[in-house]
Amino acid sequence: MLVEWDWRTVEFGDVHAGAAGVLIGGGEPGPVYFDAGSGPNVPSTTRWTAYDGRARRPRAEALRAVCACGWRGAAEYPLDWATVGDRPLYEADVDLAGPLADWTAHLSVVRDKAVPLPEPLAALLGEVTGQLTATAVATPLAALCAVGMLERVAARVGREAAGAVGDDGVSAEAVATALGTTRSKARVLLLTAQDRNQGW
Repeated sequence: MLVEWDWRTVEFGDVHAGAAGVLIGGGEPGPVYFDAGSGPNVPSTTRWTAYDGRARRPRAEALRAVCACGWRGAAEYPLDWATVGDRPLYEADVDLAGPLADWTAHLSVVRDKAVPLPEPLAALLGEVTGQLTATAVATPLAALCAVGMLERVAARVGREAAGAVGDDGVSAEAVATALGTTRSKARVLLLTAQDRNQGW
């Protein structure tokens, strides 16, 4: 199934990617499948614009905010099919401000529970981002070189930090909350630290 997320942040990446989710009969429908002719692979999607009632596809009744972490917005935003008419949803001027605002509020809750970055480090990361972006335009190879160095530094420091957290006995759930990530990803971090302590 193809999940197409509408919104992402650099801060949380794919862990908290957001989208407008579809409601039919008060629940989330399964994916929409497209007839691509004969063959074993049938393309599918859960993107809200696919639920337009055309070609035997189900028709969305309302939208709500959804997040890759599993969170679902409480507010429902009914689709005005009288206004949409016979147009495909992707051509209709559907207002997604409500779901987007709900997802943004969800991220604020996640952010408030997460460990804050020290201000000097946050400022430095912002400056590095700006420098890398400018370098990617001016001298792309230099930008790639810098990115490679940063990846290696981040991997080494990440293992060291995860090792320190593991040594302190911090639970995967506490790590997940502090980093604004999922418990499964937090467990991977702690297992990485365990591998490091065993000479990985």
